[in-house]
Amino acid sequence: MPNQTDRPGDGRLALITGASSGIGEALAVRLAAHGWRVVAAARRRAALEALAERASGPGRIIPQVLDVTDADAFAALVTTVEADHGEIDTVILNAGDYEPVRLDELDAAVFERLIRVNYLGTVNGLAACLPAMRRRGRGQVLVMGSLSAYRGLPRAAAYGSTKAAVLSLAESLRPEAERAGIALRVVSPGFVKSRLTERNDFRMPQLMDPADAAAAIHAGIDGNGFEVFFPRRLGWTLKLLRLLPYRLYFALMRRLA
Repeated sequence: MPNQTDRPGDGRLALITGASSGIGEALAVRLAAHGWRVVAAARRRAALEALAERASGPGRIIPQVLDVTDADAFAALVTTVEADHGEIDTVILNAGDYEPVRLDELDAAVFERLIRVNYLGTVNGLAACLPAMRRRGRGQVLVMGSLSAYRGLPRAAAYGSTKAAVLSLAESLRPEAERAGIALRVVSPGFVKSRLTERNDFRMPQLMDPADAAAAIHAGIDGNGFEVFFPRRLGWTLKLLRLLPYRLYFALMRRLA
């Protein structure tokens, strides 16, 4: 019997935001190779069209231009996709932005930009896709969190706070979603190679390739748990940090800041 990672998609339809690069791109390619039909949504049309041409295997990639900060455009996209291609089985709200922040570089515009993309973009996606899933009584939504959501980390004041908000959002909505037949889950990656993490000037522990991150998410699709997190060792380390009293936690963080 095939394991979860190798199980074919059998033509199921997935919608992935932020699919023009990084984890989203790698996941779109992987799911298509395993038989999924993938609506790859992002702002860059040329990158999406190039991605669609790369699709191989029994599935295919359907490019769709989308700015996740536009709630009306997101709702219209979901309506159009379901009219043209059928029921969306799985939504992966992956679009995100990142900027490291230091105390002497606090810029409200950076915080606003990340909130609009990372948090409100996720809210817009949920508002767009949940009504149809509720009517059907089925579906699953994976929202992209981060291991940085667990506790405040140096230079992650802008990014980590948006991901903490995403985690709280998913935790708050999960019980109602379950009652409606919808699996609402969070994906919490660590450091993944991308044009965004290239902005970091520090060593990133257990840095992963996007293809490996996509494999971890694919393996977790249809799982029963609330959270898919990776890499596991870093994830468990940060989960343990949540248990430290502030005195010990800040003593450790001062060494990293």
